[in-house]
Amino acid sequence: MNQTTKKTNQDFIMSPKVDVCFAGLMENPMVRKGFCAAILRVSPETVEKTELLPTHLQRSYADDKLGILDVRVRMLDGTQINMEMQVKGYEFWDERALFYLCKMFSDQLKSGESYENLKKCIHVSILDFIRFPKDKECYHRIGFCKRKTGKLYSDKLEIQILELKKLPKEIQTGEEIVNWMRFFNGKNKEEFEQMAKKSEYLGEAYEALQKLSADDLKRLEYEAREKALKDHNSFLSSAQRIGEKRGEKRGEKRGRKIGEEQGIELAKQVFRLQAQGKTEQNIASECDIPVEKVRKILA
Repeated sequence: MNQTTKKTNQDFIMSPKVDVCFAGLMENPMVRKGFCAAILRVSPETVEKTELLPTHLQRSYADDKLGILDVRVRMLDGTQINMEMQVKGYEFWDERALFYLCKMFSDQLKSGESYENLKKCIHVSILDFIRFPKDKECYHRIGFCKRKTGKLYSDKLEIQILELKKLPKEIQTGEEIVNWMRFFNGKNKEEFEQMAKKSEYLGEAYEALQKLSADDLKRLEYEAREKALKDHNSFLSSAQRIGEKRGEKRGEKRGRKIGEEQGIELAKQVFRLQAQGKTEQNIASECDIPVEKVRKILA
């Protein structure tokens, strides 16, 4: 091995944003304990045990281009946390998260068991794209509340969304979850080393990341998965651009038909967002128009 190759191998560090790397980190009990504590907003010392459960997506990573490798954890008190890392959004993302959260909740009971045995379930989506464009917060906790008062109806169902793209340049909060977000978003060894100093759990995560990166077989697996994801995302981006161009043409025709002064540009934007996989509610929010108007344009 020549000096250049040796230096390249020494400099290589995996990105936790590639799901096989994230899953590999969560196999470490101490790393899992620290991240779960941040999700639950408790001190890691109070977390007695975490159990890594099997998930249906853990099969041939490289070939599973459309799948999202998720990590499912059960706490000592029965609470379950499902975590997933995703670098690109797609249509019906919200519905998918709700489906898996509800399935995780309902799968707890065996036939004949009482509902009182149901434990809290949390679905955590770590996103490398912006889900809430009009919200500056990077960390969201979504619960089951009464609409009129906002009062929590039940704490047994929860979705957490971590938007890595919204992380502020400087740390502006003492929340441990944001430190973990910064670690997952690391680009090089220097950034990982900086975050490793924040706690012993992040320090352990950096050590685990270094071991994964130095393992030749893990690296091959990582590179195969990374390539598969890039190829798939490239295909989606190409299809999206084609859809956007078609959507703009449809929007122009629809805008003229509606006959409004600004109808053409608005309709083009609506169809462009639809091509990106946005829901009617998302489109209405981004265009600042009622959902009914979105439906009228798309009709």
